[in-house]
Amino acid sequence: MTDCIFCKLAAGELPTNKVYEDDEVFAFHDIHPVAPVHFLIIPKRHVDSLAHTDDSHQALLGRMLLLAPRLAAQLGLEQGFRTIINTGHGGGQTFFHLHLHVIGGAPLSPNIVELSTH
Repeated sequence: MTDCIFCKLAAGELPTNKVYEDDEVFAFHDIHPVAPVHFLIIPKRHVDSLAHTDDSHQALLGRMLLLAPRLAAQLGLEQGFRTIINTGHGGGQTFFHLHLHVIGGAPLSPNIVELSTH
């Protein structure tokens, strides 16, 4: 998708504070963090949202979820972290490219609504 900002970030067309990259996924720090550590993990291949996945995305989704604790540990989140996937307008999604938020580094409210930003 030529107008997708996350596709442009993953392709290196826009500057970002990269956390991780491989052939399938890209991770970068959120530009509007809600905690001391707040990064996103996205697939490089465009997928609108979690609602747009099917069995063919199983390995990709597993890769993203397994990467989250590894990167969280590298960024000092040994005490824990929160993961969020906003899905669709009703789920608070504002950037329509599947992305997994990883948030931590400070006490987090049990009310996730306070943290959900995209």
